[in-house]
Amino acid sequence: MVPISSSPRHARLRPVAQTLGVGLVGLGVYAAVGHLGYLPHPPFQLAVLAAAAVLFALRGRWPGPVLLVLAALTGPVPAVGPVTAAAAYSVARRMARPRPRARLLAAAGALLVVCATVAGPRLGPGSAAYGLALGLVLAPTAVIVPGLVGTVRGQQGRLLRALRERGDAAERARRLADSEARIHERSRIAAEMHDLVGHRLSLVSLHAGGLELALEGAAPQLREEAVLVRRTTRDALRELRQVLGVLGPLARDTGPDALTHATGTRADIEALVAQSRDGGIAVRLDWTGPDLDARPAPVRRAVHRVVREALTNVHRYAADAHVTVTVEHDTAAADAAADGARVRVTVRNGARPGPSAPAEEPGTGRGLTGLRERVELLGGTFEAAPLPSGGFRVAAAVPAEPAEPGGGPAARRADDGPGTLTAAGPEATWPDPAGPEPAAPGPDGRRTAEVLTLGFGLAALSALMVVGIAFVYAAQPSGRSGPAPLPRVGMTYAEVAGYGVLDNAAVRAAASGHEPPRPAGTAGCVYPFNGATERHPGGLLIARYCFDAAQRLIAIDRFDVPSVRDATPWETP
Repeated sequence: MVPISSSPRHARLRPVAQTLGVGLVGLGVYAAVGHLGYLPHPPFQLAVLAAAAVLFALRGRWPGPVLLVLAALTGPVPAVGPVTAAAAYSVARRMARPRPRARLLAAAGALLVVCATVAGPRLGPGSAAYGLALGLVLAPTAVIVPGLVGTVRGQQGRLLRALRERGDAAERARRLADSEARIHERSRIAAEMHDLVGHRLSLVSLHAGGLELALEGAAPQLREEAVLVRRTTRDALRELRQVLGVLGPLARDTGPDALTHATGTRADIEALVAQSRDGGIAVRLDWTGPDLDARPAPVRRAVHRVVREALTNVHRYAADAHVTVTVEHDTAAADAAADGARVRVTVRNGARPGPSAPAEEPGTGRGLTGLRERVELLGGTFEAAPLPSGGFRVAAAVPAEPAEPGGGPAARRADDGPGTLTAAGPEATWPDPAGPEPAAPGPDGRRTAEVLTLGFGLAALSALMVVGIAFVYAAQPSGRSGPAPLPRVGMTYAEVAGYGVLDNAAVRAAASGHEPPRPAGTAGCVYPFNGATERHPGGLLIARYCFDAAQRLIAIDRFDVPSVRDATPWETP
């Protein structure tokens, strides 16, 4: 049996539909055998069929005992055969180990034959030999063939799931290898930049410090320039360390902006807004929804980076504009949409009050590009565009629970129930035989086709059962041995006619003039032909059955009648 739909409602209705289906097929076998006249004790067989349908519904909890009990009931009540066939298919399909499955099917088949043999004299064809024949007919159709089909179907499904899991594992391994290769390459680049650029910047900072000391007394007016060079070099070295942290093996931020447990939370965003407000920018924060402290670190880091980069751009290009930072933690979408909760971040600044002035240091655009890559890697969306009013808007939407690399969301695997093949490592766990029946892979059309195929197969097995039952019952002896009984004196005319003794006009004409006198009290005689008239050389032996006025047989007479033969042309009279 396979599911037609994977919805929870259909999953609850599926066992009821399967039980009703096999019960109706068993009722069809019951009606067909009864129509043929081979159904002893109909009320008893109907009650056993109803009990078998109830037992079929319990096959998921006790697969082995239910199959054995159904096989035992099929022996005396052949109408239970379709129910036993469906149970054998279902149980064999879910059992992964071959030896226990073979033993269970063999035990069920042998039990069916034994019960049919024992029940033959009272509830079956009439003797133990014909009960054995009935059991040998029902065992293949009700246990062996369905069990083999279920075995093949179960192995096919488990093989497909194993191949799918192996493919997923191989894909995850490939992505992990690619990630490791990128990490090693980034680490190499970081090391080269640290050795070359970092060393040069350190020398520049060192020489700038020496120049600052040398100019303190010789040329105080140039000392501020040396201080500016040293501070700029220090800032450049700090930013270089931050870049090297991004390129490092763990892809973590370093320096004063290193990732902590508070990064991306409401307190962290409020701190960024407060820093910008202290720098002279009119910033307002609107936070909707719960805090992000329970969300994964990549989500919190993305929120922090979007807000920080957007505020940095405001400092550079629109320091006198009004800014609004909006963070929406939409947890209600998890109940209304399939993609779950999302975090939406929007930073909007208005137009500058005065005429727009070109920036002293035009940007390269790498900041927004990096933000877009960071957000899209998490499965989110990113937008950055000027507003018609003259301002600028940066918006990002990030899933609150992003997909894991190389697979689906973690919650998807956490919801997998029993009976699901998992491949967390080199070993796999097969479905428990007592667990729910494994679902067939593929779209609904393939599932519907499989259900129809199984339905037609069960109907064909039921037809074979009916033919086998009819053959066994028809082959049994009628209970009458020896020659056919003859009419006796004292029988009524109807009883004599029941033995095939009927009047024949030709025999009556032949007996006319040659028969002996009729007994006294005779009201009429019958001159049969079949079985009563015999030919012998020179005449015929004719039987006469005489009845009285009460239509009682009073005499049976046999006499010879000479035959009449025409002379041939060459014979003389």
